[in-house]
Parts: sequence; C-alpha cells; structure tokens
Amino acid sequence: MTEAAATAHDPAEGPRPAPPKSDLFAKFAPLMAERQALLDTGLRDPFAIVMDEVHSPTLATIRGKQTILLGTYNYMGMTFDPDVIDAGKDALDAFGAGTTGSRVLNGTYQGHKACEEALKEFYAMDHAMVFSTGYLANLGIISTLAGKGDYIILDADSHASIYDGCALGNAEVVRFRHNRVDDLDKRLARLPPEAGKLVVLEGVYSMLGDIAPLDEMVAVAKRHGAMTLVDEAHAMGFFGEHGRGVAEAQGVIDDVDFIIGTFSKSVGTVGGFCVSNHEELEFLRLVCRPYVFTASLPPSVVATAATSIRKLMHSGNKRAHLWENSKRLHQGLRDLGFTLATGTAESAIIAVLLPDQERAVMMWQALLDEGLYVNMARPPATPAGTYLLRCSLCADHSAEQVERILAMFAAAGRATSCIE
Repeated sequence: MTEAAATAHDPAEGPRPAPPKSDLFAKFAPLMAERQALLDTGLRDPFAIVMDEVHSPTLATIRGKQTILLGTYNYMGMTFDPDVIDAGKDALDAFGAGTTGSRVLNGTYQGHKACEEALKEFYAMDHAMVFSTGYLANLGIISTLAGKGDYIILDADSHASIYDGCALGNAEVVRFRHNRVDDLDKRLARLPPEAGKLVVLEGVYSMLGDIAPLDEMVAVAKRHGAMTLVDEAHAMGFFGEHGRGVAEAQGVIDDVDFIIGTFSKSVGTVGGFCVSNHEELEFLRLVCRPYVFTASLPPSVVATAATSIRKLMHSGNKRAHLWENSKRLHQGLRDLGFTLATGTAESAIIAVLLPDQERAVMMWQALLDEGLYVNMARPPATPAGTYLLRCSLCADHSAEQVERILAMFAAAGRATSCIE
C-alpha cells in the first residue's frame, strides 16, 4: 500500500476531524495567570500607568493626584527647557510633522545633519549616525558590525536591545559575568586571535544603577585585538567633565571604537545615535537595516535633540546638583533600612531591592498612593529572582523634593512592612 493510500480518508467514516487549533498565546499562559493572580489581590498593574497631565520634569497628575516623578529617565530635565521646546515648534512650522521616508531616501533634512553635527561636537568625534530610537541604534550597529565568523562578547546583564542586536546578526555570542574584568579576559583569550571581535559594554546598567569598570575592560579588549562598543544611554549628560559618559569619566573615551546613545533620557526627546572616529561608520548608512528600512525622525524631534545636546555641553551645575540628589537619596534610603543594589550612589539610578514580586508591587502602589511614581521591575528585565523599585533622579528635583521622597518611602515602607 502506498503512503497516499494509507492516509486517504474514507468518506464512510464521516467528516474528516479538524486538525487541532494552534494556540500561539499558550506560551504566555503562566505569565498571564501570574499577573491575574496579582490583580485579584486588589493591587494595581504597575505597567499600565497613564500620565493624565505632565507639569514639569518632576511633577505629573496620575489618577487625579499630583505626583512626584521618580521613574522617568529625565536625568537633566530637558523635556520642558524653553529653548528646546521653541526649537521643536519652529521646526514643526517650517518642515511639517514628519519626513515619511528613510534617511537614505527622502528622510534626511537639514535638521538631521545639524543634529549629527551637534553630536560630533558634543563627543569630539568625527562621525555620527542618528537613528529613530536608541533601541534601533544598538540593533543596527551591533548586527551590522559583527557577522558570520565574528564574535560578540557582552556582559550577561546587557540591555535587551543589545541582545536583540546580537540575534539580528549572525555572529557568535559569548557572555561574561556581569562587570567581571577577569571573566572578560578569560573568554577573550579562548577566541581565535584572527577572528573579528566586538566587546559590548554599558556605562551605566539600567536596572541596578551600577557602572562598568570601563577603564579596565577597554584595556583588556585592546590587548586581545577586539573593538569596543559602549552604550552610554544612562550616562550621557551626567558623567564626565563634558557629560560624555562613563568612558569620559574614566579616561578611556579616546580608546572606545563606538559609543551608542539615546535621546530619550538626558536629551529629553526620542531617538538614538552612534558616534565614532572610524570613517567607515559613514558606509554603514548603506548596509545597516534598522537605519535603511526605518522612517527618519520628524524634523521637530531632531531640532529639539540638537538644541538639547548643545545645552548639555554647558550643564556642569546641573550635573553637580544631580549628583547631590543621588547621594542624598541613596544615603537616606539606606538609613531608613531599605536594601539597595549598590553600596554607594554610582549613578542617577537608585534600585531598591524587595524580596518578591508581591511585596514589590505592594510597595510600588503604596508609594503611588503617597504621591510618588517609581518603576517596578521584575525578571526578565532584571536578573533572575530580582524584584526592585527603580528610582531615576532628575537634576530638576529640588532638595526639598528629595526630602519629601524619603518621607514617602518611610511611610510606604512601614505600611507594607518592608521596613520597621
């Protein structure tokens, strides 16, 4: 009997049974059940907050209540800067709402080039590419630089956009333990010396707020003949004499091959970029898929970004005040009895560790009820088994606001038994 005959359907047996229905949502069932169980306790969803009104970089109305913002990444408070806003309005009037095209076709306006010029001046580098988001900058540069036969060596705690950049490309991926210089050295030593190698690091790690020992890591990478890419998304504007990031603060910015950044944090708008002294970066405009096949940023956005970047060059007083805020909040939370991710304030991110998800959400909601918004974070965004409240300070937070924030943490912590 042939295979076809063996599988033929006999009409006498009645209608052919329908094949089992494919359920592409089934894989999410455990997460959906976990979320529902949490909401059934009466707690609110920490990932569904709506800002009814935003009054300033540090104040908003949420659910009808004036709320201090401590979870926005608006590190330098540029979202409401009058010069930045005026630049956006002027560009909107002059060039319209959008470009409707890719950077390599009709989507490059004079504002995009002006923004790239501002980046080159800010970083004192020769070349700059502006992307539509910081996510796309990592996705595009990493996947384009490292291909088949090359190696990407990255910190295990790297941002999702870095991992996705690795997935989009075809390079071999090697992970090393978080911030471990010795492990980076060991893993680089095992790779073929003739292979192309890209070490990907972050200046500030966004979940725990800790910084990388870039000075040591860049030296190790150079010793093994690897190029280095540093994501300074959470460090731009804040670290270093000129605000260029942790690489500048640690004295190795001239040794880094590529710096990736975003406009959605210290710059106060949206977009991403890569800067480098390698002239070959200009060629990547033609082969980098997330650059070629994405509509370019609206003229009003690049105008706000360029204006903000140029102002950040001269924001030493803001940087100093932000450091004061970070140190005060960190010490104050420790004094209250909270467990923090770092022993000292290493950045503008202060992560408060909680024992489990339910306690973290309870604390998050108690703070919101007090009039304070922070970010609640859980795996896979955080390391396995880690639940935290992430506080990101702003240079526009006043000293009085920081004291109010500490009072709110004290009240919420005692109400939820997170502290005594």
